[in-house]
Amino acid sequence: MTDASTAAPNTNSRNARRQRPDLAEQLQQLKTADAGAGAEAPAEQEPQQQQQRPPRAKKPRPQGDRPQQQQQARKPQGQQQQQRAPRKVNPVLERLFELYPQLFGARFVPLKLGVYEDLLARHPEDFRAEDLKIAMGQHARSTRYLESVAAGLARHDLDGNALDPVAPEHVHHAILELHRRRSQRTGEDLRPQLVARIAKAIEASGLDREAYAVLVRSRDENNNAVVDEALAELAQQAAKREALLRAFEASGRSEQEFAEMYGMKPGDVARTLQHARAERQPPAAAA
Repeated sequence: MTDASTAAPNTNSRNARRQRPDLAEQLQQLKTADAGAGAEAPAEQEPQQQQQRPPRAKKPRPQGDRPQQQQQARKPQGQQQQQRAPRKVNPVLERLFELYPQLFGARFVPLKLGVYEDLLARHPEDFRAEDLKIAMGQHARSTRYLESVAAGLARHDLDGNALDPVAPEHVHHAILELHRRRSQRTGEDLRPQLVARIAKAIEASGLDREAYAVLVRSRDENNNAVVDEALAELAQQAAKREALLRAFEASGRSEQEFAEMYGMKPGDVARTLQHARAERQPPAAAA
């Protein structure tokens, strides 16, 4: 007799084996569906999110001190200087302008040595000695006053009378101080202009080149080098004038004919020859 448990086929186990592929296929289908849904969901949600986000409103810049400071920092230095409050004028200088407009007015002129004592003697009730001393120092250090000294103008007394010219060393130091201020203000190389101006001051001084060099020589090697350059330039110019004078003397012609021969202006030739003849004379005779 055959055992029923072994003889009869186990239909349940067979059905379970048959269901396994179905479950695998279902799982695969679920994964495929989930993947497809996940890929499509963001595409559908993005427009919704974009529509839901409100546009960002532009915030106005605060009108505080910081933007103004940044604008001021961007402005050139010259504009910042123009916006600075003007310096208060010394009341003593205002009084001097009222008393002597021809000396302390729109046009400055060099003042005589000892004008400080003259002012105290004339106006003992208007000025205190210490206040007047400070005011006169400010006036003498001003750029406008230094320009008048550097130009070699004559010194004036309180009545406006022109006296002796400014000493060559005072002219020289005024030129150097003006050059220093302009170089600091502009940042440019103004040395060629300085050399040319010193050369003109040497010629206007009435001194020979060696005497001028000894008079203005200082401990500042840079300033001494400027003087040496000016003296060298003057020496070259003097050599050219001497050569022109020798050529004129050898030509045997008049100044008019000599100028026409070299294509020069007669007036320029006459002045150059006169200058060359004066340089041939000894310094004492020329003075």
